[in-house]
Amino acid sequence: MNSISAFQSGIAGVQNGVYGASQNASQIARADQLSSQQLTQELVSLNANERQVQAAAKVIETSNEMIGSLLDIKV
Repeated sequence: MNSISAFQSGIAGVQNGVYGASQNASQIARADQLSSQQLTQELVSLNANERQVQAAAKVIETSNEMIGSLLDIKV
């Protein structure tokens, strides 16, 4: 996997995580209409989406570091 595709994967991961978190937040905002089990599931999913964004951000960070190292070697 080259650094560009790793970077693109990281961006896609962040986008998916943010979209999922937005959906979870929308459902949580309707807490009065949800059962406690549904609310719990939305909170767990929100936490999972947060972790996805964190992991994807780490992929982006690592990709950037790799590109920086390659540029240092070339120069």
